Amino acid sequence: MMRWKIKNLHAFLKLISAIILLVGLGSAIYIYQTAEDDLSGVLGYEIVGGSVYPVMPQDSKMYRHDLELYGGKAAVFADEFSRWIVGLWHGRSLAYTIACITLIISFGFFFAANHLPSRLKSDVPNNNTRDGKI
Repeated sequence: MMRWKIKNLHAFLKLISAIILLVGLGSAIYIYQTAEDDLSGVLGYEIVGGSVYPVMPQDSKMYRHDLELYGGKAAVFADEFSRWIVGLWHGRSLAYTIACITLIISFGFFFAANHLPSRLKSDVPNNNTRDGKI
């Protein structure tokens, strides 16, 4: 069995950071270019300023009124929050979500690589600190 030894942990963590960044952002770009909007359940379309927008059932005043009537303002907020969370994992929003997660994870590895303690020992006896102070 062959054992791998990591001689330079700083360089290894920076390499992992770069690989995560390239793969993650590449995936996000691919998802963004191939994603389609899901328009199932559209009630109709609204034209505002020359642009066409789909009207979803949950965007209607009647839906919001009934939701607030039965569950209060907390139910309206919970419904909006739930739809926002679900929306992060579909279509082009998924590309943005993956890009953000990739940047955070890659930065974490890069930060760890730059803030690991160095194992350098000084040639001067009893002076093993990095900045030379005792």
